[in-house]
Amino acid sequence: MPDWLLRFPETISINIQDPINDAIDYILIHWDAFFDGFTNVLLALLRSVGSVINLIPWWVMILLVFTLTVRMTKKVSRAIFYSLLLFFIGAVGLWSLMYETLTIIVTSVIISLLLGFPLGILISFSKRSYAIVRPVLDTMQTMPSFVYLIPAVMLFGLGNPPAVIATTIYAIPPIVRLTCHGIQQVDREVVEASNAFGATKLQTLIKVQIPQAMPTIMTGVNQTIMMAIAMVVTCSMIGARGLGAEVISGINRLDSGRGFAAGTAIVIVAIVMDRLTQSIFKKDGEAL
Repeated sequence: MPDWLLRFPETISINIQDPINDAIDYILIHWDAFFDGFTNVLLALLRSVGSVINLIPWWVMILLVFTLTVRMTKKVSRAIFYSLLLFFIGAVGLWSLMYETLTIIVTSVIISLLLGFPLGILISFSKRSYAIVRPVLDTMQTMPSFVYLIPAVMLFGLGNPPAVIATTIYAIPPIVRLTCHGIQQVDREVVEASNAFGATKLQTLIKVQIPQAMPTIMTGVNQTIMMAIAMVVTCSMIGARGLGAEVISGINRLDSGRGFAAGTAIVIVAIVMDRLTQSIFKKDGEAL
């Protein structure tokens, strides 16, 4: 039996590594000033978000979570539980690192929503646009998260700015996909009724379609936040500070207690943010 039937022919070889490397080298040489400027913008945004978060005293943050939980879920026991979880983070000495992690998460989520929400609306009105964007979103969601670190580091260096870029790319697909899906699922009769009363397309979008699609859109916001949190540890490998860096440090030093404490803190942040965003649209105090 011919060898090529059992093994892939070695004579067939397509080189995609060199063209990609050449393209990145070209970008680094000719667009260096642009990426330096963009990095400075990201640094300014990170400092702004971080300054706002750091202005919140620890007890105010816990009180804020307690109040929001009671208002959204109508369950005091759940609010007390979430407050104790946050208090635990401070008790193990990770409060400041949690704030650094929140800065990266909040910045990435803000950028993801500012880009993803309008894009989701645009492609919801065009089947051709959705057919083009959908495989891109599928690729972004299935691509291993570590892959995003390579161009982020090469173009933006080390630290929090490339972490924000990588996190944004990883976290943006859910808000785009679910915004589009939510608007497309709005009852046509409702839209036609709005048009019959003389509403423009923009008025119909703002006053009818977006409110009707809001539960689905909020699910997209929730998933975007969760995916941003999932990148915390990964981005620490390129110099991002916060709880993720503490986990990596625990691994490198074989310090199980240190890594476990930071990992538990990340889980707590994820649980609180997940439950609060899910509870924005609820019925009878139960999250969607």
